Amino acid sequence: MAESWLREQAQAQGWEKATKLEGRPTSQGLVAVLVDVAGRNGSMVEVNCETDFVARNRAFQSVVEGISEACLKFIQGAPTSTIHPFTKVNLDVDQLKQLPSAKGSSLADEVALAIHTVGENIVIRRAVGFKAKEEDSDLFLSGYIHPTPLNNLVLGTPLLGRYGALVVLKDGKNHDKRELLGRQLCQHIVGMNPRKVGGEGDEPAKNPEDEHCLLLQEYLLDPSTTVGSYLTENGLSVLDFTRFECGEENGDLGKIPENTAVKATN
Repeated sequence: MAESWLREQAQAQGWEKATKLEGRPTSQGLVAVLVDVAGRNGSMVEVNCETDFVARNRAFQSVVEGISEACLKFIQGAPTSTIHPFTKVNLDVDQLKQLPSAKGSSLADEVALAIHTVGENIVIRRAVGFKAKEEDSDLFLSGYIHPTPLNNLVLGTPLLGRYGALVVLKDGKNHDKRELLGRQLCQHIVGMNPRKVGGEGDEPAKNPEDEHCLLLQEYLLDPSTTVGSYLTENGLSVLDFTRFECGEENGDLGKIPENTAVKATN
């Protein structure tokens, strides 16, 4: 009872502090990528704070992890597209604030509590998720974060960094290395920042450095080939992807890649 009362008091003080700090710039923070163990559902979120010092604070990181886990749970329970092999879910700020945390309170309450703890403004900025149809066993999700954390090989664990990528792939060969190949593709997406998947009708840019179609870009890990050729060689195809960079300008927020299949909300 005492512990519960103390938490309620801290939460109330956090809301009071959050009101005072609201509007203060939050250009720092973290991106979190989380793909479930089966590789069928994934989420990516961005949470901002005021300073890099707080971004490296374990209390802040714990809140970001909790937000990513709440988003993944929402994705797992979201309706599945009846038209496409996967569903893309875009969560706005108001939806994110109302999602329940693992402790039963809303994410907004958890953020208020964190504000009380770290003493800085904290903002849940955006989130996206992908959900593969159960019957499409050849689909899988991969995620990547940069800088790469020590637990980068552990599915089902939130990965935290400044840049993140989440991709939906189709495996035509039932590849035993598809998790590695998918992660390497995400690494390319983080590094090369493509704007769309690309396809028939897209002409290569005259200058390779100006290429924005993923399939036409020189592959980051092997510049002698293109991403499209690399994927074909390994029996993979990209259905969709999203890339987050922490602190992107407002003009970049809310832009959905041209290859978006579905927007779904509960």
